[in-house]
Amino acid sequence: MDKISIEPYKVIGISVRTTNENNLAAKDIPLLWEKFIAENTLSRIPGKTDEAILSIYTDYEKDHTRPYTTILGCRVDNLDHIPDGMVGRSFDGGAYLKFTVKGDLTKNLVIDQWVKIWEMEHGRIFTADFEVYGEKAQNPSDAEVDILIAVK
Repeated sequence: MDKISIEPYKVIGISVRTTNENNLAAKDIPLLWEKFIAENTLSRIPGKTDEAILSIYTDYEKDHTRPYTTILGCRVDNLDHIPDGMVGRSFDGGAYLKFTVKGDLTKNLVIDQWVKIWEMEHGRIFTADFEVYGEKAQNPSDAEVDILIAVK
């Protein structure tokens, strides 16, 4: 875990409002990923600054135990054209803790790390946390994913 500074950024993608209550997010987020892939969303995002997919958790009602919004998308240079059915958002950036997980994505690699994060005290501010699925996440059985959480 490293403390880093993230510059402000813009994202275009698709979203769902969900919650960890009653394991609803465990159903909603995989369905969002299925939609992202089935509708070839990555190729339809205009003005991408790179090909990394971000899974962003934002608009927290309070913290990770209450409703929040998940956005799957990519960093973009502007929000001038947001395709129908997609959302565009600007994020302030700031101080983040970065966790890197390595291994098999099909074996709960990412959610297991989130469970550990939820149990730790980090001074989270619940503005916008995210995962980065970049070049090193292309092979699901041997992937590397960064998880970044906003902190004070």
